[in-house]
Amino acid sequence: MMRSIIFSVVLVFVFVSLGLAQQSAGPRLQAINGIPQFHKEKPFILLAGETGNSTASGLEDMRAMWPKLKRMNLNTVLAPVYWELIEPAEGKFDFALVDSLILGARANNMQVVILWFGTWKNSMSCYAPTWVKQDVKRFERAVTNAGKRVEILSAFDKDNLDADIKAYEAMMAHVKQIDEKHGTVLMVQVENEIGMLGSAREYTATATKQFNAEIPAILSNYLQKESKALVPELADKWKQNGSKTKGNWPTIFGNDLDGEEIFQAYYYAQYANEVAKAGKKIYNIPMFVNAALNHRFVKQGDYPSAGPLPHILNIWQVAAPDIDMLSPDFYNPNFKYYNDLFVRNNNPLFVPEIHFDSTVGAKALYAVGHYKAIGFSPFSIENGSAVNSALLGKSYDIIKQMEAELFKAYTGGKKVEGVLLDKKNNSEKIELGDFIITVKHDLTLNWSSQAKDTSWPPSGAIIIQTDKNDFYVGGTGVVLTFEHKNSKLEAGILTADKGRFKDGVFNVSIRNNGDQTHQGRHIRIPTNDWEIQKVALYAY
Repeated sequence: MMRSIIFSVVLVFVFVSLGLAQQSAGPRLQAINGIPQFHKEKPFILLAGETGNSTASGLEDMRAMWPKLKRMNLNTVLAPVYWELIEPAEGKFDFALVDSLILGARANNMQVVILWFGTWKNSMSCYAPTWVKQDVKRFERAVTNAGKRVEILSAFDKDNLDADIKAYEAMMAHVKQIDEKHGTVLMVQVENEIGMLGSAREYTATATKQFNAEIPAILSNYLQKESKALVPELADKWKQNGSKTKGNWPTIFGNDLDGEEIFQAYYYAQYANEVAKAGKKIYNIPMFVNAALNHRFVKQGDYPSAGPLPHILNIWQVAAPDIDMLSPDFYNPNFKYYNDLFVRNNNPLFVPEIHFDSTVGAKALYAVGHYKAIGFSPFSIENGSAVNSALLGKSYDIIKQMEAELFKAYTGGKKVEGVLLDKKNNSEKIELGDFIITVKHDLTLNWSSQAKDTSWPPSGAIIIQTDKNDFYVGGTGVVLTFEHKNSKLEAGILTADKGRFKDGVFNVSIRNNGDQTHQGRHIRIPTNDWEIQKVALYAY
């Protein structure tokens, strides 16, 4: 709960982006009974995929990708807009590729999330126009602690920021002009995986002067009034230095790698916020930033430091109130670990980029079911293998079918949960009504030769409560057994129907019983099957 004016300013994105401060007809984030969800006329889950870095730079490549994306049941594509291509000469803009992307999506009944490849892409400034790259005197580069200049535009240089803002404003004005009536473009990602490499912070003269200056008043006020809102990682670092609220950056957060990263994060966030704020003044749709995840036990500067990472989440929220979400990009297996960190402080979960492998189908189910994610998007979506593309398509089909029931459950305060299981983590318990549900990986039954394999294919499911003891389960590779909360009663399966949703109605194809329920012992969706079952329980 907001406890001060400062906190409401700092976390204004929670109110504005979730639609509590204002309602609009356009694309927006809005809470359903306290659960942030995306809306376009009605609630909408982004079943998405991100194109490869260069696909959106060629008209033929874009035209060729649409049929494959439709076969995977996508409703949204994430694609770059490249600063170097839309502004090849300063002040002269070419939006042919932007138009092709938006009109192509619209023709294929899809939505678009624009990825602004402006000042930074994967930390580097490789998508800056040639006229920016070649003018080193005007457009200052970052410098490491070893005095090495790197191909990263400095976050402390006003010319860099002004040039980026002008290009971003031009893009947003064009998008508004051609798309406001249609709403094809849902969101914009501001920059891409911002972060400093080579050292924890920049060592330009301006950066060092700022590092030794008093911390900004908004951050000082936040530390004074909202210390309990700090994520533990940041709170511990602040406490180690005496929990001061006045002084320069080394005084408040330490003259070490941690302190330098916190400092750099504030000014990266401030820079991104200025870009977002300028764009929203022209066309107010949601805007977010994405993070290249830090690997644990790797020091700052060896990973893209100071980006929108969970251990410095508060810093980004303080410095970037016009950014609606901080979002994780996944290229490591710690899916649950990092998602748990990203959903703190009312930050909605959107996974804009994840390695396109055989796990994404199950992970999409878990992200939507457990974290109430607004969307999910594997990377290089047009280049996925036939097997992985099919798995994702089946997962998206399940989510698309269950979407209306999900929103109905959110509205009615019903239970929604998701599971993600493998050989190591093969069981999870969920409470639903009067019952305790144990969900296990299908291969725990040992009925398949696959059960002896050293690793199991990931399984996942979404479980939606519809009434006290009734629910839908949709997914793959799960077995559900039941206990009554009253130890004097037993739990039984009243009915179990397999079917599909069409136009909001669940059409039963098979009444599961006998062997399908192991004579009333469990609900099962076998490994390699993807289906939805409507289940009712009873007590005896």
